[in-house]
This record gives sequence, C-alpha cells and structure tokens, in this order.
Amino acid sequence: MAVSETIAAIATPPGIGGMGIVRVSGSLAPAVAGGLIGRVPEPRLATLANFRARDGETLDQGIALFFPAPHSFTGEDVLELQGHGGPVVLDLLLRRALELGARPARPGEFSKRAFLNGKLDLAQAEAVADLIESTTEAAARLAGRTLQGEFSRRVEVLLEGMIRLRTFVEAAIDFPDEEIDFLSDSQVGTDLRNLIRGTEALTASARQGQLIREGLRLVIAGPPNAGKSSLLNALAGTDVAIVTEIPGTTRDLLHREIQIDGRLLHIVDTAGMRPARDPIEREGIRRAREQIGHADHILWVFDGQSEPGHAGPATDALPERIPVTYVRNKIDLTGTPAGLTRSTRGPQIALSALTGTGMDALREYLKGVCGFLGTTEGVFMARRRHLDALNRSLAGLHSALAVLERTCAAELMAEELRRAQQALGEITGKFTPDDLLDRIFSGFCIGK
Repeated sequence: MAVSETIAAIATPPGIGGMGIVRVSGSLAPAVAGGLIGRVPEPRLATLANFRARDGETLDQGIALFFPAPHSFTGEDVLELQGHGGPVVLDLLLRRALELGARPARPGEFSKRAFLNGKLDLAQAEAVADLIESTTEAAARLAGRTLQGEFSRRVEVLLEGMIRLRTFVEAAIDFPDEEIDFLSDSQVGTDLRNLIRGTEALTASARQGQLIREGLRLVIAGPPNAGKSSLLNALAGTDVAIVTEIPGTTRDLLHREIQIDGRLLHIVDTAGMRPARDPIEREGIRRAREQIGHADHILWVFDGQSEPGHAGPATDALPERIPVTYVRNKIDLTGTPAGLTRSTRGPQIALSALTGTGMDALREYLKGVCGFLGTTEGVFMARRRHLDALNRSLAGLHSALAVLERTCAAELMAEELRRAQQALGEITGKFTPDDLLDRIFSGFCIGK
C-alpha cells in the first residue's frame, strides 16, 4: 500500500440519517479542505462551513474538523466533514474529495494506516472492528477494553520475559568457555515455568473473550422423539421448530441465535440419531454428525421414560474432544426431580421442555459453559487467531522446558523460545506477515 496516497470514504452507514461523515486521510487533506470549504480549519476545532462544489455552488452546510499529523487516528493529516446524512449529499461530498486528489479508501484502510503509523497495535486495531460489530453489551465492553490496550499490555509483559530468558540462554551459546553453566541455574527453570503459567492464564482469558465475541456453537443431538426440537423452542422462547409425536420430524438442521445474560449462543437442532432406510433421513443424520463434529458443546437429549438409567448407547460414538451435557427430558411424565447432577459419565440436567421445569437450571449451566463468571474483570476481546498464536507460543515454551529438563541443549532451547516469542508477537503485529495483515483489515468496513 502506498501510504503517500490520500484516501477518502464515507464513514457512516448507508441510509438516511440526521448526519453523515466523510473522512479524508493523507498529505492532500489540507488541499481537500481548501477546495471544499475555502480554508484549512484550525486544528481540532469544530468549524461551521459551507461545503462547495467546483463551481462554488453549496453542496451542504456542516462541521469541518482537521487533525494535523501525527495527532490523528491514522497518524496522518485527517479531515472530517460532518454533513447531513442523506446518501446523495454524502456521495457528492465524497466525489468532490476525489476530484481534489484523494482516492477511494479500501475496507479497513484507515485502521491499517493507524497500525502502520504506530497509533495502534494489531490487537487494538482489530478491537475497533469488534467494537463496531458487537452484538451484545458484554462484547462491546470487552472490545473497548482491548482497544484501550489491556490485552496488548499483558502480551508485552510475557514478550519481555521471553526476551530476557532468551538473552540468558543465548549467553550460554555465545560464551561456552565460561566456568559458570548458565543453564544449571535454577532460576532459568523458574522463569520458564512462570512464563508458561502466565501464558496459560492469558490463554484462558482470551478463550473467554473469544466465546463472548463469537458465541458458543451449541449442538442439540439425541435419538428421535426425545424432545430436541421442544428444547430448542424452549431456549429460543418461540416456536422455531415443528414438534409432533412422530419420530424423525426434524430432517434438516435448524439454526437459532439466542442470548443468555449477554452471552451469545448459536444453537443447532439436528435430526434424531438412529439407523434409517429413508434416504432423506439418512442425509439428515449425516448432517447431524457433521454438526456434532464442529460443535463447541453438545446437549445430548434423551427421553427419561425410555432411558431411565442413562443417556443410551448412541452416546458412545460422540467425539471425545467435545464436551457433552446430558439432558434428561420429559420429567413431567416420570417425576424425576429437576436440576443438575454429576456422574462419571458427565453432567446431567433433568428438565421438561414442555412445561419449562428445569429450564432455569439449564440456562444457568449454559452461562457457565459460555465462560460466564459473574464478572468479566481481566477478560478482553479476542479472536481465533489470537488463541492460535497463544497455543503455538505455549507449545514452544513447553518444548523449551522439555529441552531444559532432558538435555540442557542451549541451541535447542533458544530456538524453542524464539518460536514462542514470534508466535506471541503475531498478536500485536510485531511478527506479522503482510498477507495476514491484508486478510485482517479486508474484513473491516469501508471508512474505518
């Protein structure tokens, strides 16, 4: 990207509103101001002005703001024109800015320039998009926390620890004739284990933040006629799925998004699991198994009348890596007490999707599954790429510890620490390839 180019875009959503904003960033921003309003506004002072076309005709009247470099969002000269929010008016203002030398901004280009000019690190830049796209209050609060740099500061503390330890270990390589064996110092192992604990704690916070950002993918599965669709309707608070006494009513997947105390859940209701000759039902079961494999959590629903002792043999085929909660349904017909119990098989919740008995216990339980701790203190917004980077960093630290405990080979240990440091640095953009930057910022809206 040629950062010398001046870019312009409409920074407010499409449609009709009380006001709209055209944003310009780059070295030609003062010239655009001169061409549109006849002067450059005083820095950071809201100025009432007429926005004029090339022939001098007034296009609109509004507020002009000028932020000279480097004291702006992008670190460049920035001009913002706040006019009336009609799409035709805004388009006229944008076209005039383009006539004066700017070019249309690409998606996320303003935020990308802020990153390239050191105004934001990569995690903060992503938090800008996350704040705009937040679908829950909790997500908005966490995105704001990340934007303020809380996530980045914790990453920087770990990076500094890794750099210090690498320096110490590489001294053993650079000075092999010294009488002191650097790696025999117990402090090396202590520091390394502290880094592992710190990275694990950061990963746990990031995982909770990622769940709040993206929501939990919850798959409802089980045998036919166990009440899966009734449970979906009870959770959604509306009749999303058709419910009948005929087994196998659900053939295709049903999707629904719900919120529980600000926590987003993506619920998928699936076809009943059983041997089937009908090709349509077989396809529904195949899709159900596919969804089960992609779930973050599985609710296995079974009829407490037909399977009074356990959830049935079909659960033996469930993926071991995905947590399962067993739902004993239809307790209105069996008299089983409602609520949560735990056994060697796993957590089980007894309820009646028909009457609603036990549904509050399920909702409270799902809040915990979503990472609801009653507080989000210390939690921040995170993405899947952040978790991937943290997991790779942890793998490098664990490998370094294994080298220290087995061979004390300084070269191998230094390489594992380098890998861990580089993976962690990808979060804030210290070690981020250009193609990854392009993918990240291309997902932003135009004008941000």
